[in-house]
Amino acid sequence: MVILTQRLAADQNAVVCLTLPLTAVQRTRSRYRFDTETGEILHLRLSRGTVLRDRDLLANETGEFIVRIIAKPEPILKITGKTSLDLLKAAYHLGNRHIPIEITPTNLKLSPDPVLKDMLEQLGMEIIEEISPFQPEIGAYGHSH
Repeated sequence: MVILTQRLAADQNAVVCLTLPLTAVQRTRSRYRFDTETGEILHLRLSRGTVLRDRDLLANETGEFIVRIIAKPEPILKITGKTSLDLLKAAYHLGNRHIPIEITPTNLKLSPDPVLKDMLEQLGMEIIEEISPFQPEIGAYGHSH
């Protein structure tokens, strides 16, 4: 059993013991147990409110065991509009509902939700269902929504 207590900055050159793919929700947990495919048991014990990003590193107390976090591909809705104003309106309506979204210059991404999908379609948005890494914005106050 390995207890991961330290979050380290992303470092492409770091020598890691294993890579741990996590969904967006899993990356918001500060206390969690993971069973890896290789049979390792990992316990996450991070500061409350820690949100992990793709390529972050985690280490045990001694820093001898390092794990690289990667954003695990998961089902998402990719939202595009005819104009940037359409996209801004969609972001406004989603933000009003405190929905975790990933914002790019050309699209928004969110977890699948039939009610939100219907609302976005009524706003005239194009919606594509896909499986890809999801990296929602971290809240303005440092939390996940």
